Amino acid sequence: MRKQEIVDLCLSHNTKVLNVPPVTNWINGQLSFRQIRKIQIEELLEREPIRLDEDNISKQLNGKTVLVTGAAGSIGSEIVRQIARFNPGMLILLDQAESPLYELEMECLEQFPQVKSEVVMGDVRNRQRMENVFRTFRPQLVYHAAAYKHVPMMELNPSESVLTNVLGTKIVADLAVGYKVEKFVMISTDKAVNPTNVMGASKRIAEIYTQSLNNHISGTRFITTRFGNVLGSSGSVIPRFRQQIENGGPVTITDPEITRYFMTIPEACRLVLEAGCMGKGGEIFIFDMGKSVKIIDLAKKMIALSGMELGKDIDISITGLRPGEKLYEELLNNTENTVPTHHSKILIAQVKEYNYETVSKDISELVSLFDAQNNVQIVTKMKAMVPEYVSNNSEYEKLDK
Repeated sequence: MRKQEIVDLCLSHNTKVLNVPPVTNWINGQLSFRQIRKIQIEELLEREPIRLDEDNISKQLNGKTVLVTGAAGSIGSEIVRQIARFNPGMLILLDQAESPLYELEMECLEQFPQVKSEVVMGDVRNRQRMENVFRTFRPQLVYHAAAYKHVPMMELNPSESVLTNVLGTKIVADLAVGYKVEKFVMISTDKAVNPTNVMGASKRIAEIYTQSLNNHISGTRFITTRFGNVLGSSGSVIPRFRQQIENGGPVTITDPEITRYFMTIPEACRLVLEAGCMGKGGEIFIFDMGKSVKIIDLAKKMIALSGMELGKDIDISITGLRPGEKLYEELLNNTENTVPTHHSKILIAQVKEYNYETVSKDISELVSLFDAQNNVQIVTKMKAMVPEYVSNNSEYEKLDK
């Protein structure tokens, strides 16, 4: 990308880089001083805009009642914004985080006054509450984004990971079948591939359940979408680096070799809508994430863009891998390969298929371990269900021996 080349050249000569808006956005043909700003790292990581089949998406969403779980999160809220452009009949915004849900409600009222929306406080782990949502609103499409996602936190709290990511998904998926939802699109993660942590394993189990359910029933179609790290999502690396730079450093990195795939939030959500449209049921869609980015290079570039000099104004500190963390993320399992689709950025992962009765029984046994709060028992069961789950930098490594 030309912009990236120019910025890299400027930074290599310690030249300050500023951004001006396109001429069409100048006020009365004049560039205002206030419109000149520092360039953001997100702008350099963006790729060519992804073009969508808007006609197809419009046909799927227009006039439909759509439920988004985890609607107040980084991904859920962007899915809501993008669905709202396609004139759904009703948008049901479900989340258990009160303040972010209120903020989303206000945004929808201001930005999309023409879209009828219902705000529902509720937890996907509560079957009675979810049953009431499905009975009251009868959604035709479900986008399931509700999940716990922070790797180190779930490593310390496996029982919560199981209750939200596994049981929560099962409850919403089962109700989708019971209330004859047309399509259920699950948001998953590259961390579900050869998982090295509790969070990734819990998402893999959720994938296995919805896929086995799709093959077990007729009617509701279950589709899974997997992508990597999302730029600017809550708790992600870029907001954290930005805060550390503003505070004068140091910028902390777990390992100098660590790499990640990145997408912008709108890009990820556009692909979710596209995959949801093309999915016939049972597929796991993966997205072309471009090249993986070395996190230390990202940090150095952010420091340079902020006008500081590494080693003089600010330092980088290496803290060591966090529990469950991988050096490199994968988008495919070793035993998987992919099938292309009509969209060059979207591929279908060919994965092992599981028997519904077996998976259902295993999940019941896994959830029943919650009450004892014995983390070792819970993780042992998860490893039995996902044989490729091998812990990394975690107390659960002892279970792999």
